[in-house]
Amino acid sequence: MDQKIILASTSPRRAQLLKHLNLKFRAVDPGYEEVHHRHLKPEALVKYLALGKARSAALRHKNALIIAADTLVAYEGEVLGKPHTADTARRMLRKLSGKKHQILTGVAIVDARTGQVYSACDAAGIKFKKLTPARIAAYVASGEPLDRAGAYAIQGLGYNLIKRLEGDLTTAIGLPMSLVYNGLKNFGVKPV
Repeated sequence: MDQKIILASTSPRRAQLLKHLNLKFRAVDPGYEEVHHRHLKPEALVKYLALGKARSAALRHKNALIIAADTLVAYEGEVLGKPHTADTARRMLRKLSGKKHQILTGVAIVDARTGQVYSACDAAGIKFKKLTPARIAAYVASGEPLDRAGAYAIQGLGYNLIKRLEGDLTTAIGLPMSLVYNGLKNFGVKPV
């Protein structure tokens, strides 16, 4: 295949997951300004944002197959974005303490040459342990919750907050490998 594969993401976690498919690819900044349309349901929103990232990167990489993803945390239908302050992170973690929520990841693959699009979403259910104020304070002090959807990173220290995961861990990390694999097959790419 003479077409390049581009991962429109600066996330080292997404790049690490994509390496498991044994494909040659290059990771780039999608160059996309995220706008959260509050009227969209969480599933539609992550697909919309992933497609926006893929299309944005396709404008700069004309002979490429672009893979993009977006991940968010939803609790009772509310999207929990990225906290930019310790106070916001503490509030989010208190809200999730002992409760079940979802991590949703949307995937978009765009053929920059033809405009063909694959778009899908997967969800993983997460049940948090009951978190004490001291445990929340210690986790927030680690700095990890800042700028992470839902105020935690499942692939980091945040894993210790989780009582149960229902679904695909790669969805929770931010790149559902089954969706990527199936999507690439639609474009004639046969990953290992």
